[in-house]
Amino acid sequence: MIENKKVFILGMARSGYEVAKLLSGKNNTIIITDQKDQEEEKIKELEALGITFIKTGEPESLLDESFDVLIKNPAVFPYHPCVEKAKDLNIPVVNEMEVAYHYINKPVTIIGVTGSNGKTTTVTLIYEVLKRALVPVKLGGNIGTPLSAIVGTLQDHDILLLEISDHQLIDMVDFKTNISVLTNLCPTHLDYHGSYENYKSVKKKIFNHHTKEDIAILNAANYDSLELTKDIPSTKYYFNNDENYIADGKIYIDKKEVIDTSDILIKGTHNYENILATYLVAKELKVDFQYVNEVLKEFKGVEHRIEYVNTVHGVTYYNDSKSTNPTATITALKSFEGNIHLILGGMERSQDFHDLTPYLSKVKCIYAIGETRKRIMDFAKENKVEAYDFTTLKEAMKKIEEKVKPGDIVLLSPASASWDQYLKFEDRGDEFKNIVNHLESV
Repeated sequence: MIENKKVFILGMARSGYEVAKLLSGKNNTIIITDQKDQEEEKIKELEALGITFIKTGEPESLLDESFDVLIKNPAVFPYHPCVEKAKDLNIPVVNEMEVAYHYINKPVTIIGVTGSNGKTTTVTLIYEVLKRALVPVKLGGNIGTPLSAIVGTLQDHDILLLEISDHQLIDMVDFKTNISVLTNLCPTHLDYHGSYENYKSVKKKIFNHHTKEDIAILNAANYDSLELTKDIPSTKYYFNNDENYIADGKIYIDKKEVIDTSDILIKGTHNYENILATYLVAKELKVDFQYVNEVLKEFKGVEHRIEYVNTVHGVTYYNDSKSTNPTATITALKSFEGNIHLILGGMERSQDFHDLTPYLSKVKCIYAIGETRKRIMDFAKENKVEAYDFTTLKEAMKKIEEKVKPGDIVLLSPASASWDQYLKFEDRGDEFKNIVNHLESV
């Protein structure tokens, strides 16, 4: 716990705001910095708690040896000048979730879900199942609610269910789960971590401090996941193996059929893998599979993940803004037969769009946006795919209106982070949906 300390919070957003409030009133001196303007109401609330907010593009100029800890927002790169200076000064660098973990003072079961793709769908399914089974559960982490905002609400024997990203895991030290789910691994966020090896080693932290008493749920069909976890001491349960698998349109757990995929609203092999992981969590918690089945018959999917938006003049629009790497976009492309108008691009992170090449036969036209648009245009030209480039999504949508015909699919699946133009991928998806929903429906 952090008490009687001088605390430097790098980056506000919601996690910085919540952890500042958590640490107030404990005789801590707290400053929080961000390069962007923040909501005036929140600033006033923090000031009333004795917390100082400073807007600055050079936070490192404010950091000195008098500080005891630096709490880094997950979006801040690990080699940010302020982080480097903290290390030079031997100031510990942690994040909001690591700090909040030390304020859990109730006996709870912590479930952490991570992976390159599928973690949001998986954690949401688990949450809906536990709620349906009347299991006391709190949901937070990367999915939206910082742990700092939850710890004060925990009761004895609650399930604490957390989506945990690599950006959060990188600054973990003592944080530990009781059950960890790793959906899969593929190269992504390499600009943030420097290499795929570094990225994988960070993901492995989801199993930190595990013993044989702790559970790891793993994807047996994902080689990198198996290699990464071969030496962890956790008790391991696998999906996509010869016991828990998908075959002939049915899902099997312990070699027994549990549901026909025709009864499941969300489709696609990627979703069925997320569902397998959900069944295994339910099994570990002794939750009857009937609750899983009930949820699967109603669950329409996660917002911004291959989300049906509308059909306009016979053209169907899907929002897949959550696809921030090529592997996720491949999953989206696999979900359709063809006639796709694909919106690609966003923040430059050295992502390899060539991974999409085997699926371009489904694509009628590419609309390149954001920082990566020139590279995408080169990629399209190499593969003889019609393409246009635009600075913004709004500009691209005007061109799409001119090009589409009844029976076509418009798919926003950028294979890129949104931070070149948006605070978060949800904002990009919301803009897309807003544009589509203002078109004349039929």
